[in-house]
Amino acid sequence: MRIKTKRDRRRRIRLRQRKRIHGTPLRPRLAVSRSLAHICVQVIDDEAGRTLAWASSHEASVRARFEDGARGGNKLGASVVGRVVAERLLERGVRQVVFDRGGRLYHGRVRSVAEAAREAGLEF
Repeated sequence: MRIKTKRDRRRRIRLRQRKRIHGTPLRPRLAVSRSLAHICVQVIDDEAGRTLAWASSHEASVRARFEDGARGGNKLGASVVGRVVAERLLERGVRQVVFDRGGRLYHGRVRSVAEAAREAGLEF
């Protein structure tokens, strides 16, 4: 795969990560995807091929928890989404996950999701 654009570079990094990162029933994969305006987090069991929990800044219940200028496109909103997905996982009895940053740098909103999920009780 030849790298010509930023999108090609991110795809290549994502493929390289996914060779090592694999979600299991005991330790599912927490995958973060983001756009300019929103952020979405899924927790996936790759062996069964199903999503165990998810949270997104699109959801009305998540948007209701936004405070003081938080929205889907900034770090405050990303931390709210991270806390929500961690709470949903803890209700299901899952404490450990594998973090999949989706080819993005561990910086900004991706990092905010991870730190908020750790503070809420997830281990990774």
